[in-house]
Amino acid sequence: MTPPNLQLWKRFWAMATPYWRHEEKWRAWGLIALLVILLLGQTHFAVLFNEQTGEFTSALAAQDEDRFWNSIKLCLGLLAAAIPIYAFYFFVRDTLGIYWRRWLTNRFLDSYFANRHFYELNANLAIDNPDQRMAEDISTFTQRSLYFLLIIVSSSLQLVAFSTVLWSISHELVYFLVFYATAGTCIVVFVFGQRLMSLNFNQLRREADFRFSLVRVRENAESIAFYRGEELELGQVKRRFAAAFNNFKRLVRSQFWLNLFQQGYFLLTLVIPSALIADQVLSGEMEVGRAVQAAGAFAAVLGAISMIIENFEGLSRFAAGIDRLDVLAKCLPADAGEERRSEDTIRSVDAPHLEIEDLTLLTPDSERTLLHKLSLSVKPGESLLIVGESGSGKSSLLRAIAGLWYAGSGTIRRPAPEDVLFLPQQPYMLLGSLRSQLLYPNKALPVSDDDLLAALERVNLPNLAHRVGGLDVELDWPKLLSVGEQQRLAFARLLLTKPRFAILDEATSALDIPNETSLYQQLLESHTTVISVGHRSTILKFHTQILELDGSGAWRALNAGDYRFEH
Repeated sequence: MTPPNLQLWKRFWAMATPYWRHEEKWRAWGLIALLVILLLGQTHFAVLFNEQTGEFTSALAAQDEDRFWNSIKLCLGLLAAAIPIYAFYFFVRDTLGIYWRRWLTNRFLDSYFANRHFYELNANLAIDNPDQRMAEDISTFTQRSLYFLLIIVSSSLQLVAFSTVLWSISHELVYFLVFYATAGTCIVVFVFGQRLMSLNFNQLRREADFRFSLVRVRENAESIAFYRGEELELGQVKRRFAAAFNNFKRLVRSQFWLNLFQQGYFLLTLVIPSALIADQVLSGEMEVGRAVQAAGAFAAVLGAISMIIENFEGLSRFAAGIDRLDVLAKCLPADAGEERRSEDTIRSVDAPHLEIEDLTLLTPDSERTLLHKLSLSVKPGESLLIVGESGSGKSSLLRAIAGLWYAGSGTIRRPAPEDVLFLPQQPYMLLGSLRSQLLYPNKALPVSDDDLLAALERVNLPNLAHRVGGLDVELDWPKLLSVGEQQRLAFARLLLTKPRFAILDEATSALDIPNETSLYQQLLESHTTVISVGHRSTILKFHTQILELDGSGAWRALNAGDYRFEH
């Protein structure tokens, strides 16, 4: 079994290294080289400052005025040279951080949206809040990775520079330092390590769950208000906050013991160096300034080799973020174009028309058969109406035809995605203008303003553009428009896009009969092949075939003229 720390390192390595090997590698390595140069400069100035601190302290102890002021002047000169280096270091570090974040975020987004993996992740219980992982965890990962990487480089440089100074002053301090830092690091890692990482992982998850529950209330405010469900929603939100609060309480307790150890560990170093070299100072063998210089070097070396102890709280949060990103990365393909399908799934093939062969449709958990051995075809000029009781698998069949449902077996031959437009019962209203609503999802569609306004008239929304202030006004469309208006707006998209095939999942359920009839009539006149799910007998006349599902896997196909709805 791989040790937990080694597993964590492997996850970090897999997440961090691609940026340094792919298209932005020259910029990345150039910036990191510049950072190392700046760190070398910082370390050199730190040694010089430590030396001058000892110098003017010795001058004060010896009451040597000229020596003191010469040292102060030199310090001021060093400060003037050092300040730009320190400021530029942070600028370069943050610049590298945002470029790395952009690259890694784009990499995750490409995989997330490719082949509609964002849809599949909804059914994956291993992934909670993928949005938070990409928006926040990636930012934290890149920033903290650079932070800790540069701390390691800086600590190594400090260790080399100040160890030489410290060794020249006192061998005993060096021996004690190695023992002290080793013991402290072992205590922190093995006593506090695993528990803090687990608590931080849970905290990130529970904070995201709490935030998500508040977002759901905002997005469904009207439905909750109609149901008067605010008390139940409040209870759910408070329960999620209580989970975050209780976990944070445990985290605070664990951090208290870590902080207690850290503070004692570092405060002791205020006394120990002076105690170890006190005899040499009191006997006159060592100047007071040299003792101050030794204390400064001791603190610098201790900070360098106690990096884990000093930053363990941040490291534990960082490790939790690595785990969350690693889980998301494993659920997404490394290549944005890669399909993640097992062999026993429905096979999809591009074809000129829709043809279904021996389709067996299962629920995602494979525990229930929705359809068994279905075969049918819908050719251009024909149309299909799918009927059946609620829960019989009608919408699931549409999802399979659209390439969103894979549980089952058989083959679906269907037109290319760009030749098909899907209209769900609840239309999707994106954030944007009325123009973008009408052109969605193809914003580059070559359509004039007159055509857009004409499409609104065709779906019985003639005054909508005038009412909202024009085609380019951005509004909260789900709140502004009724469901019926949204369904008509979605039909306007369909009439403008003119796809070869249209899949309608009760897309006129909120419309009155005259509007529904008008829209279906226009759709057929545009020579679009229609596949519908519906319960109304009024749309029967717009279809040539009927597919009836009974919910147990059985089905029957017949001509529309031979079918009658049972009331």
